[in-house]
Amino acid sequence: MDVTKNALMNTYARYPLTLVHGVGSRVWDDAGKDYLDFISGIAVNTLGHAHPKLAAAIAGQAGTMLHCSNLFHIPKQQQLAAKLAGLSGLERVFFSNSGAEANEGAIKLARKFFFDQGSARRGIISATQSFHGRLLSTLTATGQEKVKQGFDPLPPGFRHVPLNDIAALEAAMGDDTAAVLLEPLQGEGGVNPATTEYLKAVRKLCDDKGALLILDEIQTGMGRTGTMFAFEHAGIQPDILTLAKGLGGGVPIGALLATEKVAESFGPGTHGSTFGGNPLSCTAALTVIAVMEEDGLLLNVAERGAQLHAGLEVLCAKCSWIHDVRGQGLLLGLGCAIEVAPVIAGCRDAGMLVLPAGPRVLRMLPPLNVSATEISEALGILETVFTGVES
Repeated sequence: MDVTKNALMNTYARYPLTLVHGVGSRVWDDAGKDYLDFISGIAVNTLGHAHPKLAAAIAGQAGTMLHCSNLFHIPKQQQLAAKLAGLSGLERVFFSNSGAEANEGAIKLARKFFFDQGSARRGIISATQSFHGRLLSTLTATGQEKVKQGFDPLPPGFRHVPLNDIAALEAAMGDDTAAVLLEPLQGEGGVNPATTEYLKAVRKLCDDKGALLILDEIQTGMGRTGTMFAFEHAGIQPDILTLAKGLGGGVPIGALLATEKVAESFGPGTHGSTFGGNPLSCTAALTVIAVMEEDGLLLNVAERGAQLHAGLEVLCAKCSWIHDVRGQGLLLGLGCAIEVAPVIAGCRDAGMLVLPAGPRVLRMLPPLNVSATEISEALGILETVFTGVES
């Protein structure tokens, strides 16, 4: 911890904990204490920690080729692109290293698409309480003022409207609107779901107004809500889709997907990434998807998510300071009447890691292969901690 304090920039409010080892849904600190991990690297560790198939795939690829410039054809990149295209119904893929980069690419692609048509459309509309990244354009797209302070002048062309308010969105759209950028389920902003009715209406509105629909599934994608992509619950399809976090199971990778028509606007020299789509990250992502399919993890997410949701509803009924249970699959939150920082600390002391989504929302993101026994253990810990809060 002294090295962290002395050498690193102070950009994170870190918990007083050093994690050194993990297996499945459990991690250990440097003192040997174990914790049930319901953070998963913030929705990154899709298969939990040290999954043998993922570890073997990464080691095998490291012994063959770690990196190859995109100046050359990369077989694993081609395989992953084809797999994601088949799963999503979007024909073209660009690989980056993170969610913020994927969203940056999405904004660029939407604007370039209309530029190529000779249109002046450049505006991006996103939702209040959204979170899209910390690059200058993506933090401007983010609907939270706290992430923007001190970074002006911010790029022009961004507007924000309340989530699930189709009238407000329609009023904000004009001849200058290039795209609507939404999270189907807001993670960082409070675990706030976009309703199915709203998403369907947004898709129709974009079609009627001639704008593109960009869905940011950095946190919800790759099975987190019980379907491979959260947009499937609403029965719609975006023009542009962004992925990251859980895609690589812990190895950094982001992906920008688009329809054939839209993707044509990215030609040689219009966008790029040195490390994006390297053999190692693509191997990791292919392995994550293979294990998800082989082990039936989408069904596990649905079942364990229902189990966790039901257990949280019981706790909600017992605790006057909990307003509601929100979210979907294994991205769940508790809306609270109190600051959740002490509750998070209490869970940590009791051997469970959870995180906030704003000062008054407790968020849980277990690995997608979490077991029924581990969900029961987590609910037991939460009940003990919550009882202490009540008293």
